[in-house]
Amino acid sequence: MSETSLPAPDHTATLREALLAADFTADGLLDRLGAAAYAALARSETVPALRATRGASPLDTLVRLFLLQRPVPQEQARAALPLEECVQDGWVRLQDGQVRATVDVRPYGGPYGEDWFIVSDLGCAVGGAGGIGSREEGVVLGVGGASTTLASITVRTPVASALDLGTGSGIQALHAAQHATRVTATDLNPRALEFTRLTLALSGAAPADLRVGSLFEPVGTETFDLIVSNPPFVISPGARLTYRDGGMAGDELCRTLVRQAGDHLNEGGYAQFLANWEHVEGEEWQDRLRSWVPAGCDAWIVQREVQDVTQYAELWLRDSGDHRSDPAAYTERYEAWLDEFEARGTTSVGFGWITLRRSAAAAEGRPSIVVEEWPHAVQQPLGRAVQEHFARQDYLRDQDDAALLAGHFTLAAEVVQEQVGLPGAEDPEHVVLRQHRGMMRATKVDAVAAGFAGVCDGSLPAGRILDAIAQLMSEDPVLLRDRTPQAIRLLVEEGFLEPVSGAGAVREEGLG
Repeated sequence: MSETSLPAPDHTATLREALLAADFTADGLLDRLGAAAYAALARSETVPALRATRGASPLDTLVRLFLLQRPVPQEQARAALPLEECVQDGWVRLQDGQVRATVDVRPYGGPYGEDWFIVSDLGCAVGGAGGIGSREEGVVLGVGGASTTLASITVRTPVASALDLGTGSGIQALHAAQHATRVTATDLNPRALEFTRLTLALSGAAPADLRVGSLFEPVGTETFDLIVSNPPFVISPGARLTYRDGGMAGDELCRTLVRQAGDHLNEGGYAQFLANWEHVEGEEWQDRLRSWVPAGCDAWIVQREVQDVTQYAELWLRDSGDHRSDPAAYTERYEAWLDEFEARGTTSVGFGWITLRRSAAAAEGRPSIVVEEWPHAVQQPLGRAVQEHFARQDYLRDQDDAALLAGHFTLAAEVVQEQVGLPGAEDPEHVVLRQHRGMMRATKVDAVAAGFAGVCDGSLPAGRILDAIAQLMSEDPVLLRDRTPQAIRLLVEEGFLEPVSGAGAVREEGLG
């Protein structure tokens, strides 16, 4: 696979026209295959899609050729493709009257309905329960859960410059090309850069500045407004597979990536990564990650999942198909993973998102660093939620308790109140505020905080609202003012309350 030459981009515009004419798009696939077969294809299960494409329409032909990687009759391919150009450029090859694809071409819907195409190695669709099953070092993967997650959490504001570090098949570069004047894409694997070139060209996007090399080496001292990376974050004994294994001890590659990113961010710029990190015996994982944050940067780090070392080893051994190899070889490799973890004192491995933002306050020694665990459902995309998080941190960083009490707040959109208690009870045991957008958080509040949130419409300062609540509840207003700012601060930090001024103004400026 990794030894084959890749298609030339000479006639990508003509090929793109043919793919669109056949409705070989994300929406077209869903309509043609049906929901069940479409979902099965995302799990790398091909039988339902094969059954659904037994006809001879151009769309059936393209699905079988590029997604299912089955040979199709030459005349059938000619009806769906500019066949001579595709053969000449190397997208397909002829053999005994049959046409075979040389690469995987996968329709991918952009965030605003764009029809894009991701080009990757054959047989390397990501997301199947059994992994991609490839042990080839230079393999380049297509669209997977990790890449779509990163695309969904990335801040999407117009920027002058963006860097996709470890671009792979170019998914992040393709997204960045829609809102960045200049996109630079790097990868240690030169083949990956060629796939990125094809992905951008076939998707009708502007070309990127493609550079080969590891980490930030290809960009020298350059700085960017946005840095994104879905790095080879797998913590493994050795660097057997370039597309996934970090090649440094433990989680050192992810740590190095995060630490170095600060030097390459412009003021106000974001760096966003997916990462794995070790949970080490005798060390708090939150402290480990806080130590990664570079000087001059704020950070929001969210742990989405934790696996013990046996689960983690099994996941990635299956990903590379080792579980289908000789049992003795599988046992030996599994032992090597466990030996590595034991030697490093690693008890489990976390996975999640890391977002950095360079700010003046952080440069002054007042960084906002939030490290949390949130394994629950979220509402994608989250780019706006990321901006709102940092806007709230900017506001809270400059507000003491007196300023909070003087502030005006509104209840955020799509927040509901739930009362939990025994059936028939006169009063609830507790009250929960729940979000229905973004991080979809829920927080337990007391009667004062619930009442405060319920009447926040921006018309009155917080202090006056608390005075009214104190009168209704026959409480001492001074004591209530003393103890409530912390609750207000938490509700603002988690996005339940929005300041009408201060953070509200920042939010409007930052989000448009």
